[in-house]
Amino acid sequence: MKNILIAPSLLASDFGKVYESIELINKSDADWIHCDVMDGRFVPNISFGFPVLAAAKRVAKKPLDVHLMILEPENYLSDFKKAGADILTVHLEASPHLHRTVHAIRDLGMSPGVAINPHTSVDLLYEIIADIDLVCLMSVNPGFGGQKFIEHTYSKIDRLKNLIISRNSKAKIEIDGGVDFTNASKLVSSGADVLVAGNTVFAAVNPQEAIAKLKFSVANTITS
Repeated sequence: MKNILIAPSLLASDFGKVYESIELINKSDADWIHCDVMDGRFVPNISFGFPVLAAAKRVAKKPLDVHLMILEPENYLSDFKKAGADILTVHLEASPHLHRTVHAIRDLGMSPGVAINPHTSVDLLYEIIADIDLVCLMSVNPGFGGQKFIEHTYSKIDRLKNLIISRNSKAKIEIDGGVDFTNASKLVSSGADVLVAGNTVFAAVNPQEAIAKLKFSVANTITS
């Protein structure tokens, strides 16, 4: 049976209680910890960097899924490795030498991923899809949490799945933005493998129960 991964996003957590949020994820049914790194240049916001990631790594018992929303990511790959990234995703739109960057990530011992914005065609991944482990489809415009899910993501997943199969790639499809209980099952039915959940988890009265509910809902989708 296909195992759907849930990756709670630290961006939606209380930054004054980062350790507590990570411990919560450690004890939950979540699979990865999603970390959004923003530089205020590629996206109109700034989030955490190396010190916070390194601190998170010290207590995390789940892999750190690090999503770089930054320009010139190739300049910082070894720094993110040292900070504890297990999966490192760069944006196609910010990486003019994407092939080189992807292989440098793998050579450093991390799992390479590529993210694309809502307006970017999946066809642009044709030449790189067989070299990566993850495609992060942005289902909101990157830069801020809590945005409304973009509906054309479903058809985009379908096109991406066909590309992955045609290129004999093993890349997982990750959905980032606006994932909640109303669309999780449909996303999985469409072909998603990893769901990033921010406010759905951390705005819940009981975040661990919210994670468990997401897991249960998509498991039922797979087996139904």
